Amino acid sequence: MAAAKRSVKIGFDVIELHMAHGYLFHQFLSPVSNTRIDEYGQKLEGRMKFPLEVFKAVRNSIPENFPLGVRLSATDWIGDSTWDLSEAIKFGVELKKLGCQFLDVSSGGNSPKQKILSGPSYQAGFAAEIKKKVDITTIAVGQITEPIQAESIIGTGQADMVTIGRGMLYNPRWAWHAAEVFSSECPYPPQYARAHHSLIGLPIPGNPQK
Repeated sequence: MAAAKRSVKIGFDVIELHMAHGYLFHQFLSPVSNTRIDEYGQKLEGRMKFPLEVFKAVRNSIPENFPLGVRLSATDWIGDSTWDLSEAIKFGVELKKLGCQFLDVSSGGNSPKQKILSGPSYQAGFAAEIKKKVDITTIAVGQITEPIQAESIIGTGQADMVTIGRGMLYNPRWAWHAAEVFSSECPYPPQYARAHHSLIGLPIPGNPQK
């Protein structure tokens, strides 16, 4: 709670609680890792109890209108009797009741037995289903690397936002180049203006017509 209060105080615009990828909250949520036999284990209601308690405490420690969301894994990717999309949807419903404003939908990371079927936009379908069933703002992730690909996810309503990981690691100026693909322009710091493609005659990545 103290960290959340400090985040607001120093000027952060949003807080996201990480409840995915095998970290503590995900370990409570998944029956693969949560083998407790007390009120914090066993059935879904028990496994959700601790993550929901923490979310509620954080929500109550910051201003009511301050954006607060959760990153969650939609599935463990290890078959039956595990954390899956149906349970993730139920968890999302409970989070929304407590004032969660968005869900950042990823998957996996909780077991070495996982068998992930990965590929371009491979997790966008999870975000789409949670957006539909929970009726909440969603963020799609997972091998989203191209501007048109990202635009398609948002334009077709699969998610309200996308986050770019690998694409930004490969190309730290991804957002600038994506804007140019759509014949738009991002503001450049003066220190970078001399390197703009229009000034040095280089082709714009992803847009060979310009």
